[in-house]
Amino acid sequence: MTPTTSLQDLPLALIAMDAAVASPAFAADRVASTGLRHALVEIVARLGAATMLSLFAYAAIMRWCAAPSRITLVLLVLAACVTVGLSLFSRAPMKRDWRPLAFIFSMGGTYYFLAVRLSPGAQLVPETVGASLQLLGIFWQLFAKGSLSRSFGILPANRGVVSRGAYRFVRHPMYLGYFIADIGFLLVNFGLQNLLVYGCQFALQVGRIVREEQLLSADEGYRTYKGRVRYRVIPGVF
Repeated sequence: MTPTTSLQDLPLALIAMDAAVASPAFAADRVASTGLRHALVEIVARLGAATMLSLFAYAAIMRWCAAPSRITLVLLVLAACVTVGLSLFSRAPMKRDWRPLAFIFSMGGTYYFLAVRLSPGAQLVPETVGASLQLLGIFWQLFAKGSLSRSFGILPANRGVVSRGAYRFVRHPMYLGYFIADIGFLLVNFGLQNLLVYGCQFALQVGRIVREEQLLSADEGYRTYKGRVRYRVIPGVF
């Protein structure tokens, strides 16, 4: 005997047939909608980054104009421009971590400079020593970013495995540059607020690194790279 469909079951069968026919088109529309949403988020994020960077740079430069000897303020702006400014021109990633915790780590670790106290603090080292550390950190960041080319962004993402240049020494050389530059500014502009800001920033960067490696470790090429380059940021320490 062959199975038959009753009149009562016919509407359900027709609905199921319609769903089967429509599902590829529905899936395509859903993918297109997701892609459009991510593209809009990308545009808004980059516009927001440019706006925040501009406002911060203006406030810091005004402080520097009032006290031209505070060269660490100018270098703080330059470091922020290197970090945020170059990300505005990065290429779209193949895969990105959109999870809320990754977003918090990335945004906090990137835009921490908005909470930095710009007014003078205690000088633990001379201005020239702090400025030298900042320059060293900035040059190292540029070296690392040059190694990446346009494979750079703010949110954790797989933009392709890079193992050349600065990435031959540590897996996250840009964070080493951030750390050196931040220490330079903090030692010249020391205070409770800046100590808390940079302490939180360092913690956020560690969380950011862990999230990045969770995403990148799905790539066999990155797992091979991890086997060659042992340390994440500071050789012999972390």
